[in-house]
Amino acid sequence: MRLFHSLYVITFFISFNSVIAQESSIQVEKKIYTTTSVGNNESPVIDGKLDDAVWESVEWGNDFIENRPDENTPPSEQTKFKIVYDAKYLYVGVRAYDKSPDSIVKRLGRRDTFDGDWVEINIDSYHDLRTAFSFTASVSGVKSDEFVSNNGNNWDSSWNPIWTMKSQIDAEGWTCEMKIPLSQLRFSNDDDQVWGIQFTRRFFRKEERSVWQRKPQETPGWVSEFGELHGLIGLKPQKQLEIQPFTVTQLETYPEEAGNPFRDGSDFKLNGGLDAKIGVTNDLTLDLTVNPDFGQVEADPASIQLDGFQTFFREQRPFFVENKNIFDYKLSPSITGNTFNSDNIFHSRRIGRSPQGYPDVSDNAFVDQPQNTTILGAAKFSGKTKKGWSIGVLESITDKEYAEIDDNGQRSKELVEPLTNYFVGRLQKDFNDSNTFIGGIFTATNRKLEGNLDFLHKSAYVGGLDFKHQWKDRSWYVLGDIVMSHVMGSEEAITNTQNSIRHLFNRVDASHVEVDETRTSLTGTGGNVQLGKTGNKFRFEGGFNWRSPELEFNDLGFQRTADDLRHNFWMSYRTLKPFGAFRNIQFNYNHWSAWDFEGNHNLLMWNVNTNMQFKNNWGTGAGMNITPISYSNSALRGGPRLKNSGGLSGHLWFGTDNRKKIRINPFYSFSKNTVSNSNSISLNFTYKPTDALSISVNPRFSKNKDQLQYVQNDIEFGNEARYVNATIDQNTLSASLRLNYTINPDLTIQYYAQPFISRGRYSDFKYITNPVANNFNDRFQLYSDNQISFDSNNGVYLVDEDIDGNTDYEIGNPDFSFVQFRSNLVVRWEYISGSEIFLVWSQGVTSFADSSDDLFDGLKTGILDQKPENIFLLKMTYRFVL
Repeated sequence: MRLFHSLYVITFFISFNSVIAQESSIQVEKKIYTTTSVGNNESPVIDGKLDDAVWESVEWGNDFIENRPDENTPPSEQTKFKIVYDAKYLYVGVRAYDKSPDSIVKRLGRRDTFDGDWVEINIDSYHDLRTAFSFTASVSGVKSDEFVSNNGNNWDSSWNPIWTMKSQIDAEGWTCEMKIPLSQLRFSNDDDQVWGIQFTRRFFRKEERSVWQRKPQETPGWVSEFGELHGLIGLKPQKQLEIQPFTVTQLETYPEEAGNPFRDGSDFKLNGGLDAKIGVTNDLTLDLTVNPDFGQVEADPASIQLDGFQTFFREQRPFFVENKNIFDYKLSPSITGNTFNSDNIFHSRRIGRSPQGYPDVSDNAFVDQPQNTTILGAAKFSGKTKKGWSIGVLESITDKEYAEIDDNGQRSKELVEPLTNYFVGRLQKDFNDSNTFIGGIFTATNRKLEGNLDFLHKSAYVGGLDFKHQWKDRSWYVLGDIVMSHVMGSEEAITNTQNSIRHLFNRVDASHVEVDETRTSLTGTGGNVQLGKTGNKFRFEGGFNWRSPELEFNDLGFQRTADDLRHNFWMSYRTLKPFGAFRNIQFNYNHWSAWDFEGNHNLLMWNVNTNMQFKNNWGTGAGMNITPISYSNSALRGGPRLKNSGGLSGHLWFGTDNRKKIRINPFYSFSKNTVSNSNSISLNFTYKPTDALSISVNPRFSKNKDQLQYVQNDIEFGNEARYVNATIDQNTLSASLRLNYTINPDLTIQYYAQPFISRGRYSDFKYITNPVANNFNDRFQLYSDNQISFDSNNGVYLVDEDIDGNTDYEIGNPDFSFVQFRSNLVVRWEYISGSEIFLVWSQGVTSFADSSDDLFDGLKTGILDQKPENIFLLKMTYRFVL
């Protein structure tokens, strides 16, 4: 089977390459726009009218060409622009023609989140053909800004420069003016400069994009294809200096607990801090934060994991989100997915994490456990030099955290998180006209361990090198990376790491790993290599990645697993022109194969999927997976490798026109084999009754039945271990509600709420006998009614395995009904450009309902019958630009 699969892939790969090698990217001549300098007293008034005399000093840039859906055809409406500058600002004026100005769609929204008609300028002021600054102006006056990197593959909307724009509708369509401070851009000090520029217009009524510089759909990249801005004479780099102090007032209310001195019903907190942005040079910026507060950040969505692995939550804190792309170092990125794409050497949510210790106290004691670790301060040094060096350095210190204990009136404290220093250094260098880059990363976590925290790593270091090379007009590429990790700590800490679900050195059937309880360090490696072809109709990517059993970078990164060797392959065919009823269609094929370092073949999976969009802007898609080989090294939590019967899974979705005031997007997925059967259905419903108000509801229901769900593995009967599993019937119901109301572009109201319940009922308890047996029923022994009974008084199952009338061991009742409700109401007012006031109300309930109740009764008793916790917060910032 393995030989047939390998020969098939190699033969198909050679045939596929022979086809796509004949394709070549279209060569397009780059357009040039020439600007001029104006005196400071001649600069235009930013009112959106384009009636200042200074605009007459330059010619129009025009002749826009359609980019989507029908590339290289005349757009429905033309657009033109002008650019001038002075010593401190770049001024942009745009005329967007529209024969029906009364039909222009001017929807409101919060900064960076809007639809409707807009125009956008992208500026590659480094002229490195890889990075750009994006400024978008909507007809309704809402602005968006993003930092573009990796030649258009990354768009960072967290970048929030200070700039102004105004727009207005007139008889010819609409116009806008932008005033962009040069201090917000990065460029050289050459006397005569050339920048890359691109203009994009969205003509909303026809969902059409037109651009100034033609960019063929089959040409890879984005920034590398920009036109050029000439006439930039005598520009002087502007060093940036911004200081933003803030104050926070917070009141927290919660149900009072009798006798608990830490839960008296309310807590009040007054806090303050400082953020700063300092231009060390025109290329490099230092960002600082002292005693940061992120109370305005939306709560994480509810989730429950039954496989033992950690849940990935995205970073939402502004300081860490901004310029995040500079520090990204994914160990095994691939277009195919299923290569642990969430794993990253740097996961900023480790900084300020929940304390990892908990005090050992008596049953009568009360504990006040801190929810998060205090960040004393953090600094980021980042930017890109004229010579092509991208630099990112981050340093952060988190404070000691103590849990307060009250044991019958006796107060004490216990350390639950040590003083910790985090460091990240990231470096990349462009070569070969930005067709090649080589980079590296180094991260360090150092803890000052005291008290009872020896179970944590004392230090953790990770180093890595990565590269990407492109050729043949950037249509072909090869990329790769390699990392090495080294963690140190006590024997207890390293033993815990070896036994963790990521490593499982204690697996009873593994010959290539074993637990060494005397070790005080662990060193591992990982890497990835991918070869691909992009652009044109046919595309592909194939590669291989590995993670040694000892690889560990969770102290400052996010890592799901180790001990994995994995091959992936993807190929795709897409249409580039509308035809018939379709705007575009894409067909994809994927396959994956995975082994562990012992040579066990743990996964073989094939996938086909398609996505298509119709000319009426509706869309649909479907996919199917076939998995003939599937084993799990972690299902028994240190027990032997377990066979998961191969099966079939898939998904189906469709969506209505996302421009309409009512949008409906249902999604269905399923998975079925001899071990498990799951189904999930969700619906995303959005209604926009006015241009200023948006309401969306996203209900989701899933049902999962797994006959080999892990229950317990710490049981021995005689001299044999018992790995207890059972059949779980799990139902999960959730619904997220979002309401966005924009009073004006600077004053918005947002509300988010999510009720969530997941209920699991276990039955048919069994223990594993032959975990890799081909026949499903040969893998386990089912407990008979004579062997197992439920003790309702103590909430445990009593097992009399040898049926001698005596209890041999107990199994805890694993039934659950987890309920959670979270909501955020945020009023945001940008009262001065860059300065904001936040009013926040957060509410939450977390509880466990009776697992015998149905889902709606569980929601009622778990949420409506509970008293919620509330946080009321007022945060005010003021941005000084010096």
